[in-house]
Amino acid sequence: MPRTALPAVLAVSALTLAACGGSSGSESGDEGGPRPQAPSTAGLPPKLAANVEDADTLVGEGEDAFRKRLEKLRGHPVVVNQWASWCDPCRFEIPFFRSMTAKYRKQVAFVGLDMQDDRGAAEDFMRELPSGFPSIFDPDASVTASLGGGRSSPTTFFLDANGEVVNLKIGAYATEELLDRDIEQFALGKKG
Repeated sequence: MPRTALPAVLAVSALTLAACGGSSGSESGDEGGPRPQAPSTAGLPPKLAANVEDADTLVGEGEDAFRKRLEKLRGHPVVVNQWASWCDPCRFEIPFFRSMTAKYRKQVAFVGLDMQDDRGAAEDFMRELPSGFPSIFDPDASVTASLGGGRSSPTTFFLDANGEVVNLKIGAYATEELLDRDIEQFALGKKG
């Protein structure tokens, strides 16, 4: 590893190990802001196009909303990113997800879980750092826990085309390449 890369790797590792815990408790209440412009859906399969149309918005709350979203995406692998506005490692990795949602938009659905957050702060976060995917509001972390997460923020879940969890990654991705590799392996089933 080049000597210049070591400080960056150590910083990301420290952030991942520290992981986020707790909520900022901010109550911004800014719920009337403009909706981000959804990315183009030209050429996408209908289910993936419908998902992309909801990008960077909260599309429901809790387990029922999450299960309904997964049902709408049945037949496609789904990458679920659990994040929160108060989570610095989440902020670090969101640009990687934005890149991957663009790269895999014709093959993979992406959905967020906004865990233990303030709704207004979450909406501000999505405007500030658009990810390209919609999110489910998970204020008590029950959805995240049902998938086997909730111990650290962020956590990424990989679901197969039937909605079954095939892998989870606790903590932030250190690089876009590592996220790309996991999408290839766990969402698309490509080996090495």
